[in-house]
Amino acid sequence: MTETVDCIVVGAGVVGLAIARRLAIAGREVIVLEAANDIGTGTSSRNSEVIHAGIYYAKGSLKATCCVAGKTNLYEYCESHGVAHKRLGKLVVATSEQEISALEATKQKAAANGVTDLTWVDTDELQDLEPNLHAVRALLSPSTGIIDSHGLMLAFQGDMEAHSGMIAFMSPVVGGRVENGGITIETGGTNAMMLHCRTMINSAGLGAQPLAHTISGIPKNTIPPLFYAKGTYFTLTGKSPFNHLIYPVPVPGGLGTHSTLDLGGQTKFGPDVSWVDKPDYEVDTARADSFYDAIRRYWRGLSDGALQPGYVGIRPKLGGPDQAKYAADFMIQGPAKHGIAGLINLYGIESPGLTSSLAIADKVAEQVGVA
Repeated sequence: MTETVDCIVVGAGVVGLAIARRLAIAGREVIVLEAANDIGTGTSSRNSEVIHAGIYYAKGSLKATCCVAGKTNLYEYCESHGVAHKRLGKLVVATSEQEISALEATKQKAAANGVTDLTWVDTDELQDLEPNLHAVRALLSPSTGIIDSHGLMLAFQGDMEAHSGMIAFMSPVVGGRVENGGITIETGGTNAMMLHCRTMINSAGLGAQPLAHTISGIPKNTIPPLFYAKGTYFTLTGKSPFNHLIYPVPVPGGLGTHSTLDLGGQTKFGPDVSWVDKPDYEVDTARADSFYDAIRRYWRGLSDGALQPGYVGIRPKLGGPDQAKYAADFMIQGPAKHGIAGLINLYGIESPGLTSSLAIADKVAEQVGVA
């Protein structure tokens, strides 16, 4: 027997929950289908937990516009909903004179995105701000912060459920088809079911493209390729050497091996970037050598043996390791592209997805006609 529902969101990560919350508050009947037994077990639980300012992204891109708008919305949401966070600020550092031009380009890119609060910090001031930091110049981003990402997702879930939304855990989507003015979805698991909806949001993260391929009627040529960028983190034993987040100048595929803090004061370094054929969450301890080298460019006091294996995250990239494609934008794909009314596919939702989550939810709501 097939049950009829208004709206299905596939994926209970931070973006899926933000979308489900947005639609439920607008009065839509919402069911979230989640393959795992809890919220946020994929990409949302394996990131730096940073609220990004919107510095690095191409002007006019979804990453830029959603990050800048999402940052403002997210800070306001955290304040109003009691989600733990701190505006620590971030220093983007040049460790040599040769890197200053990269900082200048970064500042120009930020300004083009509407991020106008970056300020230059010279060597003497850097010594006052961060005595352990080795850098010749830096940019200070005061609106960069850190957040309890799981607390945020719980708040999104609570808002959604307060407006009659629900989550079906252990409900992987195993197939579906476009029919009868909507989409019919088949789930597996112990509570297998058939659901027909008029609106479906594919927010499955790393599983977004595989999910789209299982649904008959979605044109295959509208499903972009998927590349896996593996990022490894190491944690620091002992007291943090820094009070701010410390980022080197950007590198292809990511933002360099940066130093971040969590709300408990734990310092972690990463992620680096390696390209893999499939998700692999094992920490390769041999990568520690390259971490020591990268970190000592800006923190020369790092002791041998101070790094411990942390965790691994996988980014769903729409472009591979060649530099021309690695910075591919978010894709919020609606009927104008695939021709299916009521279907929104979210592809390539990686960093800064957490920061952008509320803004992405607004974009999706607009596409499905929700005010």
